[in-house]
Amino acid sequence: MRHIKIVLPRLLAGALMLGTFSLGPVDGPPVGAQTPAAALAVLPANAASAPEINAFLKADQKQMPPARAVLFMGSSSIRMWDTAQDFPEIPTINRGFGGSQIFENTLYVDRIAVPYKPKIIVFCAGTNDLAYGSKTPQQVFGEYKDFVAKVHAALPDTRIVYISINPTVAHWNLEAQTLEANHLIEEWTFANTSPAQKLNFIDSHAVLLTADQPPADLLRDDHLHFNAKGYAAWTAIVKPRVLALAALDGVKRLDAPLVAH
Repeated sequence: MRHIKIVLPRLLAGALMLGTFSLGPVDGPPVGAQTPAAALAVLPANAASAPEINAFLKADQKQMPPARAVLFMGSSSIRMWDTAQDFPEIPTINRGFGGSQIFENTLYVDRIAVPYKPKIIVFCAGTNDLAYGSKTPQQVFGEYKDFVAKVHAALPDTRIVYISINPTVAHWNLEAQTLEANHLIEEWTFANTSPAQKLNFIDSHAVLLTADQPPADLLRDDHLHFNAKGYAAWTAIVKPRVLALAALDGVKRLDAPLVAH
């Protein structure tokens, strides 16, 4: 096991801190009542990630997810995560879609975030930006700031928790860029935290590395996505932080005992 830099004190401190950041007004739906799914138009077939986003719309029209829950957003690592199973203590919504880059999540904030009025957004994306979008770490960082700005323009009280880009065998050639992107987002998150707005960072990357090598035993045969053991390891890192922040933000517990009257 490699020697891991000491990040826990900062992470624990960040879990109890609220942060502020704004990039100015961003076009989007007005802040107010929960947007009904029926009010959103179906995306044309040639729109980016239209099948996935339209599937979310169809599901919402059938049954709207609970408001003030914990929303998981991002790329395929989020999409394939059974968040309801791994976070049974709190209401969760999963709106990850495979292959997505950060800008696509930003594009659809009005469809897969704002309608739910989540207390917390847990976000993990950036791998595809580096691997397939040919973006630099600085561009990934800029895309994430744009995501935060759009979310907080519509949902100023929603906490955003960024999970670091994880190490993989398939993208080990991009490890230097991955570390730089994670560093830029982590430093910005802690530099911009304040009592008015909520930003947090979870460094799962450092914990998952073994002897400075990607965790091959935690990945599927594609050497990219987590297997069951990988998701168990990831959940063990992320869950304590998310539950602590959910308690801080007043997310309703699903496992709370009934009080007799």
